[in-house]
Amino acid sequence: MAFAKNAERMIKMIDSLMDALIDTLKLLPYLLITFIVLEFIEHKMSHKNEEILRDNKKFGPVLGGLLGAIPQCGFSVVASNLYSGRVITIGTLIAVFLSTSDEMLPIMLSHSTDISTLFGILIFKVIVGVVVGLLVDLFLSKKIDKHEHIHELCADEHCSCDEHGIILSSIVHTLKTGFFILVANLLINFVIFKVGEDNLSNLMLNNNILTYFIASLIGLIPNCASSVIITEVYLSGLISIGTLLSGLLTGSGLGILLLFKANKNIKENIKILSIVYFTGVFVGLIVDIVL
Repeated sequence: MAFAKNAERMIKMIDSLMDALIDTLKLLPYLLITFIVLEFIEHKMSHKNEEILRDNKKFGPVLGGLLGAIPQCGFSVVASNLYSGRVITIGTLIAVFLSTSDEMLPIMLSHSTDISTLFGILIFKVIVGVVVGLLVDLFLSKKIDKHEHIHELCADEHCSCDEHGIILSSIVHTLKTGFFILVANLLINFVIFKVGEDNLSNLMLNNNILTYFIASLIGLIPNCASSVIITEVYLSGLISIGTLLSGLLTGSGLGILLLFKANKNIKENIKILSIVYFTGVFVGLIVDIVL
C-alpha cells in the first residue's frame, strides 16, 4: 500500500515537472516575437516614429482586453515585456491581466458548460479589463515615467544587441527569459504539489467576505493551475459566480512574475499588482450582491 502511494506521488510529481516544461515551451514563440518587436523599435525606428507610437496608446486597453481574452496565458507575458519597454501603457497591461482566461475556457467546455454562461464570463472579463485599463490610464498614466526603457532591457540582459543584430539578440533574450520562466514554473509547481490542490480549493469554501480575498489571492499564483482549481471548484457548485470571477480576474498566468523580472520599478509593480488584486475582490463581491 505504501509503495503504491509513493509511486502515485512520484507520477504526480513527474507530471508536474513535465507541465512546467510544456508551459515554458508554449511561451517561447510569444517571447521571441515580443523581443523582435522591442529590438526593432529600439534600433530601427526613428525618433519621430517612436513619438507616433506613444501618441496612439489611448485605446490600448481596448485592444489589450480583447487580446487577453484569447484562451492562453501568452499575451500576459508579452504585455509585461512590452510595458517594461514602455511600448504599451500601464492601463493596457492591466487590461490584459484582468481579461486573461488561460485554462478556464477548455475546462468549462469539457464540462459541457452552457455556451451563454461561458461567453458571458469571457465578455464580462473583457469589459472589466477595458474599463479598469482606461480608468488607470486616465488617472495614473501621467504619473508613470514616460521614458522608453527598451535599451535598458537590452543592457540588463548583456546580449550585445548592437553587435549581434535583431534576430540573434532576440533569441538570446528569449532563451534567458525562458530559462527564468522554467525555473519559476518548476518551483511553483513543486509548491502546489506539496500544498495540494485540494487544500487550495478548501481555502475558498468559507462562504464569507474573506472568500473573495482568498480567491483573488489564489488567482495571482503565477501558474495556470490557479485557474484550473478555481474553475473546477465553481463547476462543482461549491463557490459562487462572484468568487469565480474574483479568482479569474486576477489569474494572469506568468504575466505578473515576468513584470517583476523585466520592470525594475518595484513600487510600480506593486501598484499594478494591487490594482489587479483589489479589482478581483471588489468586482466579485459586487457581482454576488447584484445577482
